[in-house]
Amino acid sequence: MADVIRVIVGDELPLIQLALTNEDTGAVIDLSAGTTSVSVKFYLAATTTVLSTISCSKVTDGSDGLVNFNFAGGVLDVDAGAYEGEIEIDFNGSVHTVYEVLRFRVRAGV
Repeated sequence: MADVIRVIVGDELPLIQLALTNEDTGAVIDLSAGTTSVSVKFYLAATTTVLSTISCSKVTDGSDGLVNFNFAGGVLDVDAGAYEGEIEIDFNGSVHTVYEVLRFRVRAGV
C-alpha cells in the first residue's frame, strides 16, 4: 500500500478496489460472512481526528478478499493536502485494523 491515491477536492470517484490479504502468509482474508464488514477511516495526515468513515462493498461474495469504495457523500469536501485512510475489518464485532494505511493526496480543482 505504498502508492499514493490522487484525488480532487469535491469528487466522488474514482472507485478504489482493495485486495485484503494476510501480511504474514499472503493468504486472502475471507470476508464472505454476512456479518463481516470493511470500512476506511479517512483523516488528515499526522492527525487522529476521523473526518469520514467510508463503508466498503464486497466485490463478489467476499471470499476473494476484494472490496471497493468511493468518496460519495462529501468525503472529499476537504482542503487540499495529504490524508490517510485506516482500513478496519469487523468480523461480527471482532475488529481487525490493517497495519498499513492508505495514503491520499487531495488537490484543489480548477
